[in-house]
Amino acid sequence: MDVDTLVVGAGVVGLAAARALAAAGREVVVLEQAHAIGTATSSRNSGVIHAGIYYPPKSLKASLCVRGKALLYEYCAARNVRQRRCGKLLVATSEPERALLEGYAARALQNGAGELPWIPAREVAIMEPQIRCVAALHSASSGIVDVHELMSALAADVESGGGHVVLNAKLERAEIAAGGFALSLSDGHGTRLRCRELVNAAGLEAPALAQRIAGLSPSLIPTASFARGHYYSLRGPAPIERLIYPVADAHSLGIHATLDLSGRVRFGPDVEWIDAVDYRFAADLRERFAGAIRRYYPALDASRLEPDYTGIRPKINSPDEPAADFRIDGPAIHGVAGLVNLFGIESPGLTASLAIAERVTACLRT
Repeated sequence: MDVDTLVVGAGVVGLAAARALAAAGREVVVLEQAHAIGTATSSRNSGVIHAGIYYPPKSLKASLCVRGKALLYEYCAARNVRQRRCGKLLVATSEPERALLEGYAARALQNGAGELPWIPAREVAIMEPQIRCVAALHSASSGIVDVHELMSALAADVESGGGHVVLNAKLERAEIAAGGFALSLSDGHGTRLRCRELVNAAGLEAPALAQRIAGLSPSLIPTASFARGHYYSLRGPAPIERLIYPVADAHSLGIHATLDLSGRVRFGPDVEWIDAVDYRFAADLRERFAGAIRRYYPALDASRLEPDYTGIRPKINSPDEPAADFRIDGPAIHGVAGLVNLFGIESPGLTASLAIAERVTACLRT
């Protein structure tokens, strides 16, 4: 069996890439080892459409987030995927934190994310009566999306473009061969096939998959690291109408408040570095969450906090290093025709997914 292009990983990024490649005229197969699409990183996040504020200027995270945000809103409107531009308040809860907000405002302009208006505390109290701060920035272009609807729409586009999504199938090994790749699958049938192009969009397992590509230099494969975040949901009426983000520390965006399209409020994530993929929920985090949340939502009733889920970010940096940028490693980087490895596609990967797909297509353009 031969195909033009094999995309490994049916998360939102893999599906977006497959959709773009199918639209460019390729016969595309998406290979997913799980029983359904998007069961890992894509379905275990807050569903936020980011504006492009936090990332270093000229980074891929910054440019692809800003581009991806525009593409994502456009796509959702065209495909009737539910989304809402609810906006986000970035809040300073003490005077020293004002300087951090100033940095956010400057970086947003540098990144092309637009101007973030200053909102004084008295106006925040009108916009969000439960929120307390000394000042805030307003990101009007931030929003939320139904991730499952988005992935379903992308998968449908792949299929309508002549492609296929194959579940319960794992790529065990790939060998660089004349004109493409020879592949061995673990699918219960011992399937072997050839493809001309191979896109590694395996998320948490992308480095491990790259190690199974015979002929790819190990020096070009990053070490995988895993950062687990816990999310609590708030039982009962929602106290907010917008996303609320405290100022970030060196390693995370803090415990922020997000909404889903049903109006439910979630808080998270804390950041915990772990050695392997493990979605277990710790039992002793409620008070720590409550203390952090009360910095900006002092009326929180901690008894309303309920464990919700955990998510893991596919990091390619260690806990002691600055957050790594996205890596979209095409032939210009590793010298292997037809191969694209996507490494470290963590937040804002959801927002950037359609822009990442454009880059993948450009890498494979002949």
